[in-house]
Amino acid sequence: MKSESPIFDRIRVKPDKDRRPKTDHIACNWPGCAGAAEHRAPKGRGREKQYWNFCLHHVREYNASYNFFAGMSDDAVLAYQKDALTGHRPTWKMGTGKNRGPGLDGAADPLGVFHEFGGHSNSRPDPTHKPEGRMIRNAERKAFETMGLEVSAGAVEIKARFKALVKRHHPDANNGDRSTEDKLREIIQAYNYLKSVGFG
Repeated sequence: MKSESPIFDRIRVKPDKDRRPKTDHIACNWPGCAGAAEHRAPKGRGREKQYWNFCLHHVREYNASYNFFAGMSDDAVLAYQKDALTGHRPTWKMGTGKNRGPGLDGAADPLGVFHEFGGHSNSRPDPTHKPEGRMIRNAERKAFETMGLEVSAGAVEIKARFKALVKRHHPDANNGDRSTEDKLREIIQAYNYLKSVGFG
């Protein structure tokens, strides 16, 4: 590149003077201190977004004696902490609000859910409705199949079936024949799984 090129004038490796903005340091707000205030400290309750500017020594001293709840009674502190759980916003118990949504007063409620939470519905729970039983997972269904049982089997039936299957497939009961050991392992795992999920 030629030195008389107009592009050359725009390239500066080192400026002729320091062009970075100079910042005048803020003086420490501590009475009698003229040090540079490099740290902020909160002014206190009621002035949440206002800060003091202190030097390192004085911010440490200020923080050591800072108490957000200074001047509050114990009951007021507990009330403040309880309100802090909801971000100091009002809350209501479920179903006690003025507006429970459109059409809930006339909605069909065969299970009585609205009535249970203080709502008013025109229908009452259906007495012929039977609640569904426990949901059976695939692993539980497979364990029942391994043991040759229905999913409706109770703990006594599961235990009796387990004992019978162990006697049938154990090598000691088959004159030392180990051909059914894998089946025995599956039965033991299935029984232990059913016990761990609350069936056995």
